[in-house]
Amino acid sequence: MTETVATHLEKVGPSGNVLVERRGNAGFITLNRPKALNALSLQMVRDLLGILRAWRDDPEVLLVAIRGTNKIGRPGTPESLFGGFCAGGDIRFFYQAALVGDAALEDFFTEEYTLNHLIQTYPKPYVAFMDGVVMGGGMGLSQGARLRIVTERTRMAMPETNIGLFPDVGGGYFLSRCPGRVGEYLALTGEVIGADDALSYGLADVKLEAASLPALWAELGEHHLASAAQVDQWIATKLIAVYAGSICATGQIDAYFSLLRVKHIVDALEKSEDRWALKTAATLRKRSPLMLHVVLEQIRRARGMSLADDLRMERDMVHQCFYLRPGVESETVEGIRALAVDKDYKPQWKPARIEDVKPGMADAFFISPWETHTHPLRDL
Repeated sequence: MTETVATHLEKVGPSGNVLVERRGNAGFITLNRPKALNALSLQMVRDLLGILRAWRDDPEVLLVAIRGTNKIGRPGTPESLFGGFCAGGDIRFFYQAALVGDAALEDFFTEEYTLNHLIQTYPKPYVAFMDGVVMGGGMGLSQGARLRIVTERTRMAMPETNIGLFPDVGGGYFLSRCPGRVGEYLALTGEVIGADDALSYGLADVKLEAASLPALWAELGEHHLASAAQVDQWIATKLIAVYAGSICATGQIDAYFSLLRVKHIVDALEKSEDRWALKTAATLRKRSPLMLHVVLEQIRRARGMSLADDLRMERDMVHQCFYLRPGVESETVEGIRALAVDKDYKPQWKPARIEDVKPGMADAFFISPWETHTHPLRDL
């Protein structure tokens, strides 16, 4: 059975960028901002928080599934309802809000990280259809899922160092738990990976053909199971149990990304004659030197943290990214300008070189501007 028309989907909130549907014991969420690759706005975050909290507390809902629309295909047809999950947060909004001191920027990160925590701790099975682009904030919507489905079209990354930011939305938590030093590698480089690497790195659970997704989406709403435990059992039996994933060998990554400092990593890569190593070094040379140091510290701190503590740390960090050096002086504002606003792809990083980052410069990003009892994520 395949899905036919999307007219039964209901809009949530004024934007219509989040669509919901109830069938059987399942609640379905569709991200519906395809022209922006379903990038998350503050309103979308609020819509998602509202519906997930409502379904968490609704005894009739035993399963939640989420997907994204794409720009391909005629609207309302099955092929338009998959193929693009979520490219992250709305970075143009970040840029504009940071320049004018809009308080909505702070609200965005507080509420997005609250949403990430809710998904990671959701008491009911939550299924993420990670088809197409799954980056940044899209990882925050999917990494806490009970079932993470990838396809041959999946393009996954935490590319924040490319814009002078760090892998947030709980990135410290889930990347640091990848095998070996894969977390450091993905966080520092922002490397885009496909389904097979996602499975090997523990960032996905099953790979399915993209063409099979509409039928599975429909099937999730057809089962009238008695409890969330039964839903879990059905998912494990039908999907996870039949997939034999393999854990990757991380020796090459570990050899470089276990080194103590960013400069040590880059120096070792550049001294190698290996093509992969040289390409990786060239990628790191393009990233914000300062944020590379911040990110390496983030991943290594997060490895020993709980999810809640990691998200509180990231909330401190993202505040400092925009306000430690405010306005156009912000490394993040400059990165977004170069990538998404002026599109000259020539960010003027400060410091300009990895060798110019002095010891202790990254420390300021980990200082909380709040007391424990006033922290915006104190209740996690």
